[in-house]
Amino acid sequence: MTVEFSPLRTLTFGLTLLACAAAQAGDGDAPRWTFGGYGTLGLVHSNDSQSDFTANVLNPGNAGASHEWSATVDSRVGVQLGLNLDSRWSAVLQVLSERTLQSGYAPQVEWANVKYQATPDLSLRVGRIALPLFLAGDYRKAGYALPWVRPPVEVYGAIPISNSDGVDASYRWSAAGFNNVTQVFLGHTDILVAPHTHAVARAMTGLSNTTTSGALTVRASAMCTELTVGLARELFDGLRQFGPQGAALAARYDVDAKRADVVSLGASYDPGAWFLMGEVGRMNARSYLGDKTAAYVSGGYRFGDLTPYVAYAMSRSNTPTRIAGLDLRGLPPQLAGAGLLLNAGLNQMLETIPQQRSVTAGVRWDLRANYALKLQYDRYTPRDGSNGTFVNVQPGFQSGHSIGVVSASVDFVF
Repeated sequence: MTVEFSPLRTLTFGLTLLACAAAQAGDGDAPRWTFGGYGTLGLVHSNDSQSDFTANVLNPGNAGASHEWSATVDSRVGVQLGLNLDSRWSAVLQVLSERTLQSGYAPQVEWANVKYQATPDLSLRVGRIALPLFLAGDYRKAGYALPWVRPPVEVYGAIPISNSDGVDASYRWSAAGFNNVTQVFLGHTDILVAPHTHAVARAMTGLSNTTTSGALTVRASAMCTELTVGLARELFDGLRQFGPQGAALAARYDVDAKRADVVSLGASYDPGAWFLMGEVGRMNARSYLGDKTAAYVSGGYRFGDLTPYVAYAMSRSNTPTRIAGLDLRGLPPQLAGAGLLLNAGLNQMLETIPQQRSVTAGVRWDLRANYALKLQYDRYTPRDGSNGTFVNVQPGFQSGHSIGVVSASVDFVF
């Protein structure tokens, strides 16, 4: 059975976890509480009037066709409450407010879990937990911890979910001078993507290993899940009316209990004066969401409080983004007309599989303790008929045309 988490329900769930953990403390030492948070105030401008730029398909973006400047792409604030009961029991509750498709800036529970340190090397958690995908998966929304305004959208935008509800286990171990943390997890998530329409990932099962040695960090991750997205039901129901060929197309492209896989590998080398990092990932949803490979490489040099940086990123589809669709030969004109519309609708969905490359240049200024100002310019080029990572695409949108995006942000922690 899938458990649905509304903001109020998840907040109550998180507080209940804290209370249950506190009850485990017994009559020993007094619990130790911690409180902190992070945030980003950002502005984004896109020079394309036929689309909107967004870093995440769960955020409407609104920079471009909707507004010349938008503060909704990157702006967010999060607060975190922690409880350490003793050497074994602890709990955390993190609440985040950022722009979403359906709830505006309504606060959402990002993390809410209880941790049990079974041994000095083995820990277990239950609750809402960050997905350990990609190098910055644990802190992808905390802009202050990132060198850029936002993580490269080609990679991080491919997996817009950042947490799951379930359990995980982490084990620390060392070999040949390398320190490792191996994490296994099992969970699910349920996201409202349109009125009365959900995206549900069940049985999210994954494995992640993070290796560190001095300035080097390497993370490898893999995850599989059963994915259902309740969008475009009318289109797929219409295809099924065209007999076996339509049913085959619906079975191939509808996101209905489809197995989805993610694998990623990333490495970062940061000796202090400079950094170099890169990641590559493949995401296969076996549906109109596509099978895609995405990667980036980025580097920067620190001159005191200033860190100029550059990046190159790409995303490509491993499956066709345009198909012939229904064979309409010999059909009556009325049926052929309906089939043409269905074929066009299906191809329009396939065009949303990102095929894109981008170059980025920016600078970070750590203007004072716990505050960073960033200015960034991205040049995105959607390719091969794809919309790239852009949303709210208008009829005049031109794939192959480069789009300039200017971003400014102030990141802070407290």
